[in-house]
Amino acid sequence: MIEISQIPVSLDEGMTEAGCLDICRQAARKLLGCGARDIAHIELHRKSVDARKKRDVHFVLSARVRLRTPAQEKAALAHVPAARASHVRPVEDAEPTFPVPLHASVLPAARPVVVGAGCAGLFCALTLAEAGLAPLLIERGEAAAARTAAIERFVRTRELDPESNIQFGLGGAGTFSDGKLNTGTKNDAHRLILETMVDAGAPRDILWDAKPHVGSDILPTVVAHIARRIEQLGGEVRFGCRMVDIERTSSGAPCAILVEQSASAPERIRADRLVLACGHSARDVFELLVRRGMAVERKTFAMGVRIEHLQADIDRAQYGPAAGHPALGAAPYKLVAHLPQGRNVFTFCMCPGGEVVAAASEPGGVVVNGASLNARAGRNANAALLVNVNPGDLPGDDPLAGIELQRRCERAAFELAGGDFRAPAQLVGDFIARRPSTSCGRIAPTYPLGVTWCALDETLPVPIVDTLRAGIPALAGKLRGFDDAEAVLTGVETRSSSPVTIVRDRSCVAVGAPGLYPCGEGAGYAGGIMSAATDGIRCARALIADLVADSA
Repeated sequence: MIEISQIPVSLDEGMTEAGCLDICRQAARKLLGCGARDIAHIELHRKSVDARKKRDVHFVLSARVRLRTPAQEKAALAHVPAARASHVRPVEDAEPTFPVPLHASVLPAARPVVVGAGCAGLFCALTLAEAGLAPLLIERGEAAAARTAAIERFVRTRELDPESNIQFGLGGAGTFSDGKLNTGTKNDAHRLILETMVDAGAPRDILWDAKPHVGSDILPTVVAHIARRIEQLGGEVRFGCRMVDIERTSSGAPCAILVEQSASAPERIRADRLVLACGHSARDVFELLVRRGMAVERKTFAMGVRIEHLQADIDRAQYGPAAGHPALGAAPYKLVAHLPQGRNVFTFCMCPGGEVVAAASEPGGVVVNGASLNARAGRNANAALLVNVNPGDLPGDDPLAGIELQRRCERAAFELAGGDFRAPAQLVGDFIARRPSTSCGRIAPTYPLGVTWCALDETLPVPIVDTLRAGIPALAGKLRGFDDAEAVLTGVETRSSSPVTIVRDRSCVAVGAPGLYPCGEGAGYAGGIMSAATDGIRCARALIADLVADSA
């Protein structure tokens, strides 16, 4: 195939896939010197917004074209004008696939076990199932529909289910978020992940959108479809099933796990090959691993607050006069400021047209996160506003010190806001002026259990508060209006990433525990839906390679 990039298209022409393809087809014929009948296939590969000039906001496309014969493609590449040669290149036509079923001689005596059905665990189990290994996937939370009901019940009654909530359940923490599929790296699994999601019900535009997202209204359907696919391939998925212990041999290898499900007595399950994809909030799992002598280390993580603006203000700041054009939708942003005192402040998981959600998973603690529906049609924009916490910032040598700091901040937020899962909130103007807030302005907070207006300083360590206070004006230099005095800060955002790493080697095997594969965001090897799913596939491939090597 031939890839053609940097194809400009107006907002009106680029509103639909068909319109974009028409423009790409015209560009291909002109650049490659071919006729319409010479093009055997053309597909939209990437679509991004160029908003560098606010008076000329437009889309930039890339397309992949297959001509009828290799000889035609070779001649076409020679025809490209020198001025555009850097924007036209040959690419491999082959796309990555899941593994084919393994030969019977390779299949192990016991099926592999995957703990955690977030994106890492789901794609790990799916890859293993496609290879014919019939994995057992266990998840402490519930399936999509029951999990949705548990979250709605929490918002309605303030009765938290610590086993099924925004952190735990099918799809993991990413299911009830914006469903962003951005990634800053390239991996051969990315296209496979996107195609799998589209097959499972995600919108087709994630295949080419430069900033793809699914939305928390569609993601539950997508992850439920993937779970069903695992079962159709011979795997088993158990919900409401929590791992409470790991048994290991004298060599350190896992041999079994103990699980609790409903009111049943603990069950022992053989687990010679065990994938731990437990997620960043499975604190009991991290505590278990430390007790069992596993190699667990501190890692850098981040904490802060959620910041809300009017989405219309963000649209104008990003798109100028083009703001509101139906082809653009709600504008995103991603910001970072490097401050003189040596710390950075940055935004994460920005949710255009979204809401701040109640993401607690433990009684007595307030945690906030962000979410958007697919349409991103809400009145507010929100994003995590974070500061890194480095291992050296923590006292002592306890590998779980970061978890203790998270808990301390969550409990402080809970108590400050009234002890009923309301969240503490403060206006940006008041926060910078170091005075408590008493009410909102024109930006109403979206946190669903209500907020308590106060001063947020008591909820976070002083270095984080000071960095946020210095960072907001600095970020306003990058995005006009970011320091709007009536923007709302809601606390606390503590679960943006895992504070620990379960140490593994280059073959994805836990140090000192052959046959155990730490995986995904909770283990410290991912930071979002795409990277978690990619790591799930990576660990599954490593497990399969180990089985093949053992059978040789």
